[in-house]
Parts: sequence; C-alpha cells; structure tokens
Amino acid sequence: MKKIFFLFFTVAGLTGLTAAQNSDDYKKAEFFVGYSNGQIEKSDKSRNGVNVSGVYNFTRYLGVKGDFSATYATERFTLPGFAVSSSPPFTATFRTDRNDRALYNVLGGIQIKDNAGSGRFKPFAHALFGVGINRSKNRDFQCTPTVNCPSFFAVGSATSKGFAAALGGGLDIRITKKIQFRVIQVDYNPVRTFSQINNNVRIGAGIVF
Repeated sequence: MKKIFFLFFTVAGLTGLTAAQNSDDYKKAEFFVGYSNGQIEKSDKSRNGVNVSGVYNFTRYLGVKGDFSATYATERFTLPGFAVSSSPPFTATFRTDRNDRALYNVLGGIQIKDNAGSGRFKPFAHALFGVGINRSKNRDFQCTPTVNCPSFFAVGSATSKGFAAALGGGLDIRITKKIQFRVIQVDYNPVRTFSQINNNVRIGAGIVF
C-alpha cells in the first residue's frame, strides 16, 4: 500500500513541476477501455475482466474521472472432514462459475496527467472513491461419502455492497494524436464488503481514445 501512495504522489509531483507551461492546447477528454486483473486479498486465485473509464480535463493537468471495472473468477472449494449434528464426517466440494464470483468497482475522482498534444510518454495518477459490489454464488455440491449436501448448505447467491477506492496510476504512450496505449495501470483497491475490508490490487492495460 505504501508503494502505491508513493507512486501517486511522485507522479503528481512530477506533473506539477511543469504546471507553469500550461496552455489551452490540450486534450479535453479521454476514454479508456482495457483488460483488468484483480489480485484479491485472502484468495489464491486472481480475477480477470474489464476496466472502462472516462475523463473530462478542465485544465491541461487535472481532470474529473469516472471508472468502472468488473472482474470474475471460477473456483472450486473443498471442505475436508466436515460433520453436521449426527452425520459422520464427510468431505464437501462445491464450485463457483465465472459469473458467480464477481467483483465490481463503480468509482469517481480526479486524475493528474499532462494532456498536451506533444510528448510521447504520459504518466498519470488518480484517486478514485465509490462503491464495491461483491457477488458470490455456490453450486454443484458433492459430498464423500454420499450424503444429502443441500440439506447442510444453503445453495444461493450473496451480494454485498460497500466502500471502495482505487489509488494509483500508470503510463500511457501516445501512438497518434487521438490514440494512446496504456502500458500499465496499478491501483491499490480496498473494498469493504461482507463486513470486512479486502486490500486488493487492480492491474490493467488497454487503449485510450
């Protein structure tokens, strides 16, 4: 987490050093679409999905940003040596499909970036805050030795909403006057759902229009 904060304030400081060169010739808005990878705390499997965002730049260096990401995972869980009331110990397994285990971020905030039409390398930093939505659904319970699994487990979906943020930044490379390639974006992504905070990391790449 300290590294992400250091990255944010370092990039912010570097762009601020050239503020005196500000002019009216800068990109007024940008739209990003790309791949998103979520490294979820307390999970040994990352989630893959998409990240989109839009920025309106009211100065050459500062803009207001809206951001949405959705990441998914398929996982199988095993509970060995499980026992309920008078039943003998058994091993239970169940799975979650891609759309059953999902994390959504709906965020907004500010972005710092040199949006001038010149220059090839475009580092940026952002601070975004909003809502995280965590959805989980378990299915296909199997037990060994054979018992009636559904009688012990609630088969259904659970969804929780809570505070979320994305603090970080990355690097864009200008390809043409209107298109940039986002080489890397790295965010510290805390999400509070199901009464706990997960200190996640969100990584992405894609195209900026």
